Amino acid sequence: MSNAMRSETPIETPRTRPVDTKLEVVVIPVSDVDRAKRFYDGLGWRLDADFANDADFRVIQFTPPGSGCAIIFGKNITAAAPGSAQGLYLVVSDIEAARRDLIARGVEVSDVFHDAAGVYAGKDEPYLFGRLRIVGRDPDHRSYRSFASFKDPDGNGWLFQEVTTRLPGRIDADETAFSTSSDLAAALRRAATAHGEHEKRNGGKHDDNWPDWYAEYMVSERAGRELPL
Repeated sequence: MSNAMRSETPIETPRTRPVDTKLEVVVIPVSDVDRAKRFYDGLGWRLDADFANDADFRVIQFTPPGSGCAIIFGKNITAAAPGSAQGLYLVVSDIEAARRDLIARGVEVSDVFHDAAGVYAGKDEPYLFGRLRIVGRDPDHRSYRSFASFKDPDGNGWLFQEVTTRLPGRIDADETAFSTSSDLAAALRRAATAHGEHEKRNGGKHDDNWPDWYAEYMVSERAGRELPL
C-alpha cells in the first residue's frame, strides 16, 4: 500500500440513530393451553395465531387492544413454571373503565389502589411502587400512580396502570397518536375539562380558538410538556 493510501487517523463517523428494537412478544407460561386460550379470548384480546403440529408443539398468540406487544403461550415453548410470570403491566388511560370492563367479562379484579408514599415493605404482593397497597385511586390523580391487579387461571399476574400524562422524553414530542378510540375520547374529555377552567379564568367568555387550545393541550399532555392554561 502506498503512503498516499495510508491513514494514521481513524475515520470519524457521526453517531447514528440506534436500530429500532421493538418489544413485540412476551411469553406466558401456562399449564392448560385451551383453558388459557379461553381466558385471554374472554378478555377481548385479539387472537393472532394458533399453530400446532399433531404431537408436541403448539403456540397461541394474543394481542391486547391498542398494544404493540403480544403474548404467546402454548406447549413446549418455555421451560418457565406455569404462573411464574408476574408484574405484567397493561397501561390504560381510565383505570375505572378498564376494571369495569373486566368485571363485566367475569374476571376477578382487585380494587383500584395506590402506593403508600415510599413504603416498599409490607404484606401485599410487590409491584412497581412497593408492597403496601392503599385502596382507591391516587388522591392527587397523578399519572402512573393508580393500579388494579388480576390473574389468569395459572396465576400469572397482571396489573393495570393508569397513565394520562407521560413523563418528558417518554415519547417523540413531534408525534401524537392514540391507539384506540377510547384513548382518544378520554384525552378529549380531559382537554374539555381543562378548557372549561381556561374559559373561567378568562371571564367565562367563549373561546373561538378552542380547537387549537384542545390540540395544544392534548399534544402537550401526551408528550409530558407543560400544559396550557
